[in-house]
Amino acid sequence: MSQLKKGAILSYITIFLTNIIGLILTPFIIKSLGDAEYGLYTLIGAFVGYISVLDFGLNNTIVRFIAKYRAEKDKKGEENFLATTMYIYGIISITIALIGIVLYFNLDTIFSNSLTLQELEKAKVMFVILVFNLVITLPGSAFTAISSGYEHFVFPRTTNIVRYIVRSILVVGLLFLGGEAIGLVVLDTIMNISVIVFNVYYVLKKLKVTFKLHFFEMPLVKEIFSYSIWVFVLVLVSEFQWKAGQVILGAITNTTMVAVYAIGIMLGGYYGAFSGAISGVFLPRATQMVVERSNGKDLTLMMVRIGRISFLLLLLVFGGFLLFGKQFIYLWVGETYEDSWNVAVIIMIGYTIPLVQTFANSILSAKSLFAFKAFTYIFFIGVGTFIGALSVSDYGVIGMVTGTTTGWLIAVIIMNIYYSKVLHLEIGTFVKQMFYKIVPSFLSIMFIGYFISKITGVGWFNFCVKGILFCMTYCIVMYLFGMLENEKELIKKALKFKNN
Repeated sequence: MSQLKKGAILSYITIFLTNIIGLILTPFIIKSLGDAEYGLYTLIGAFVGYISVLDFGLNNTIVRFIAKYRAEKDKKGEENFLATTMYIYGIISITIALIGIVLYFNLDTIFSNSLTLQELEKAKVMFVILVFNLVITLPGSAFTAISSGYEHFVFPRTTNIVRYIVRSILVVGLLFLGGEAIGLVVLDTIMNISVIVFNVYYVLKKLKVTFKLHFFEMPLVKEIFSYSIWVFVLVLVSEFQWKAGQVILGAITNTTMVAVYAIGIMLGGYYGAFSGAISGVFLPRATQMVVERSNGKDLTLMMVRIGRISFLLLLLVFGGFLLFGKQFIYLWVGETYEDSWNVAVIIMIGYTIPLVQTFANSILSAKSLFAFKAFTYIFFIGVGTFIGALSVSDYGVIGMVTGTTTGWLIAVIIMNIYYSKVLHLEIGTFVKQMFYKIVPSFLSIMFIGYFISKITGVGWFNFCVKGILFCMTYCIVMYLFGMLENEKELIKKALKFKNN
């Protein structure tokens, strides 16, 4: 099995573990920390998240440029590029440390109206640790990007799976021993540094990648930033899109409201993780297709092929959450978090179209055409977030997420016009192929699912019975009526591989 297929499989294993373990751990963490401290934990994490975007999109840039140098068989150029990026990362780490110092001495002013004195003291300690975490992990994450550029996905993804399992076990032990939010932040920092050490070893010893500055080229630096700056803007938009809501709610309301919003964002994020599993392994392939000058029709066919697989998986999650998500949240974290269901559903609606078009994003990356997307998203999501902030006083978390998602959807529509006009992707064909067989089958499944949702009973057993019946219905109906023959063949091959 190729690294590409193994990488995709491991990505979905990561998503599965992240979702399942996260769903199990979150109520335990909330109960151990309390609603207020959990809200503080997510608030400071979101606040520091804004500083993390200062990698200026270099990780994505590394994947793209390494794929390019390898396609051109330019080893010397690759070595020079990697050495140059390490110097850039050094400057970025120093910049982050300086910005962290400035923000540290202004935390009292920023959160004076919403945090107690005790919460502010904890916030300061967590902030210092998280900034240190960023200073180390941002340049360290370059080694994961290097592995992706080489289309070696197995080791870094396996390491990440192990890290997540070990981290989850240690979180349980830490909280049982009376640990608080600060302890969780320290634990995450230690785990991140450990993963970096393993990835550095793999890149240097196994892939035998060399960092060597043969010559300093200002044109190369300009080329790197001309590409990465737009990736940076998009990452900034991504951080701003959801975490801005947490910071705004934290400044205007209270930490409990932040916790409710954070749970909805978390569930929406699990849904969005399906995007990374696909796009993360297809950027090198998209770069290769661009270098080989594939036409719009070929690129559209590839996007359809990837998009339909994503769509089939996404609708299973989305349909199940629509029918049983509210019951799940009541059982999982309690009625206090009822609005988290609304937040998650709105995010899932906004995410679905971009998630089935992740290959288009890879094409933009391969062609260095992020500028228009960056301007479009930052403008409309900025407007949407502003509207959401104005709605908080009247509609709370629902107003916040609705405003942000509306801006996001307008940007998605505009980008589809861009894909058609500039990338020459056949969007009409793409939409028809997405809907073909899948949507009618999904509507039939939801009709059956409605009656499944009416099964009387309470508790986890009732929820699991309904969930299993829905999954069985979905798989059977989609396999018989929703899938194309080549998609059925993928399942047959996967089952055959498992039996062997």
